[in-house]
Amino acid sequence: MIAVFKREFQTLFTGPIAYFVWALMFFFAGLFFYSYNILGGQTALTGVFDILYTISLMLVVPILTMRAFSEERRNRTDQALLTAPVSLTGIVMGKYLAMLLVFALGMAITLVLTVVIAMFGATPAWASIFGNYLGLLLLGGNLIAAGMFFSTLTESQFISALLTFAFSFILLMFDSFASLFSNATWLVTAIEFLSVNTRYQAFASGTISYGNVMYFLSMQALFLFLSVRVLDSRKWQ
Repeated sequence: MIAVFKREFQTLFTGPIAYFVWALMFFFAGLFFYSYNILGGQTALTGVFDILYTISLMLVVPILTMRAFSEERRNRTDQALLTAPVSLTGIVMGKYLAMLLVFALGMAITLVLTVVIAMFGATPAWASIFGNYLGLLLLGGNLIAAGMFFSTLTESQFISALLTFAFSFILLMFDSFASLFSNATWLVTAIEFLSVNTRYQAFASGTISYGNVMYFLSMQALFLFLSVRVLDSRKWQ
């Protein structure tokens, strides 16, 4: 797994993907920090985390994961990888952890912005900042796992990114579905239980819930397991 992790992490920086992902996160975080915190005189980083939440769903993760397995399949190097002396779980986890690390390092811009706020004499809302950071990291891990799964299904990076984008869009709009089925109480309850937005907002308010943490970890485990199953079926074709 460690060898796969190192290979994937280096590959992300060999091409433009990691740099482009960081550029997106740094640009939007800096833009909203300047607009809301510098010009608006606000000390809370709510606007920064909100925009990172949105672009992570719609842009960052689809770009980060689109080549995870699709490129291996397109270049016909997937069989060499699948027959390497490492388990399929190790392959999936190595790639997953490499992309998660790139995502986590991209979020580190928020720590810099927190220091800037502290330098101006304001007291950062540490509970909210920590909650947002943890929530965004868990959400990012969830989406990366899902994006990797979609990448195992096709050799087209574009289709992989499109599937991840569509999945992320559904998650973003999921709460809106509850109003469409207001008469079906059980369905509304199910939608609220599965809602990523609701669970993330709990983190954003500084509330760390064991149930919410386990929800995101369970979703990550599910998509990673599905990725392993898809690779296993291809290994014996």
